[in-house]
Amino acid sequence: MRPAHLLLAVLVAAVWGVNFTVIEIGLGHFPPLLFSALRFLAAAVPAVFLVGRPKVAWKWIVAVGLVLGVAKFGLLFLGMDAGMPAGLSSLVLQIQSVFTALIAFAVLGERPTRIRTLGMTVALAGVVLAAVDEGTAGPLGAFALVIAAAAFWGLSNVLTRRASPPDALNFMVWVSTVPVLPLLVLSLLTEGPSRDLAALRALDWQGAGVVLYVAWITTVFGFGAWGWLLRRHPASTVAPFSLLVPVFGMSSAALFLGEQITPLRWGAAALLVGGVALTSLTPGKTRPAKVVVAGEREIRSTTAGGPARLQP
Repeated sequence: MRPAHLLLAVLVAAVWGVNFTVIEIGLGHFPPLLFSALRFLAAAVPAVFLVGRPKVAWKWIVAVGLVLGVAKFGLLFLGMDAGMPAGLSSLVLQIQSVFTALIAFAVLGERPTRIRTLGMTVALAGVVLAAVDEGTAGPLGAFALVIAAAAFWGLSNVLTRRASPPDALNFMVWVSTVPVLPLLVLSLLTEGPSRDLAALRALDWQGAGVVLYVAWITTVFGFGAWGWLLRRHPASTVAPFSLLVPVFGMSSAALFLGEQITPLRWGAAALLVGGVALTSLTPGKTRPAKVVVAGEREIRSTTAGGPARLQP
């Protein structure tokens, strides 16, 4: 990988990691479901008019949009709003690789190798340690919401694999159009129109900047750059850089939000990152019939825990 490409991969990981801190700031301006809806609205418009028509069937766009956009991001924002720290969220959410491997086994017949099974066990131990740490400092209900978000992220990874999008940016921009209306309806029903209107009326430059960051920088730039790297390098070369996301996430939360990183959290980070590395970067045993080829690139780049994941 060229030095410029290496720096771009690190930059994307940094953008995705810092995003958790930005989300925490944004939750001070908007109710969580409204914030999530605004994020996808800004990601979809005007990009949807620039990326061309969808290159996969609408059933996959709608399915991924509902699972990833409404369920995964809705639960993540709710969990962080309920008290889950930004740095810990960036770490715990990586357990999605375990859910992805389990769902891929159930749906696609991808049997995990012994090394991948070991990785899942190590990662789960990291989650348990993180739960023990959070149990002494914050609400376990918020922790559970982020775990549920990771489960839906795993399901969306498998759906993305089945969709086999030839253009990752085009796919994610169109996926971003789906969650807007459901999230707005849920926000009106649960957060209330008066609270939503008050947040919109109080919109300032910081609030607008937060929405633009999570939409344009994290989603459009981040995923577009990641897809660009995947088109030029093997997935096994690009994928390890995603392990830097919780490093930047925890560091930025400590620097800008004053979050403390306890010894238990360091231990959880070591177990989770190590386990995710084993789970994500070790190829599983896949049925040959399930391999789909787009052009000259195998869609194995979107397998369990692989680099085609959309970071928060």
